[in-house]
Amino acid sequence: MAHPKRKISKTRRDKRRTHYKAVAPTLATDPTTGEMHLYHRAHWHEGKLYYKGQVLIDKTEEAEA
Repeated sequence: MAHPKRKISKTRRDKRRTHYKAVAPTLATDPTTGEMHLYHRAHWHEGKLYYKGQVLIDKTEEAEA
């Protein structure tokens, strides 16, 4: 197995890791319902699945029938 020839200092190690950081997810507002959701994701609102402001699945119709 390969071993480092010299010890890497904590400062040098931490400099390399400066780019590893958590990013807050970007949120969007649905134009139809006004609900906040993740970009490029469908979301449920009052028994309906919305994507880009359009209804994909309507669970309320299935429950009534």
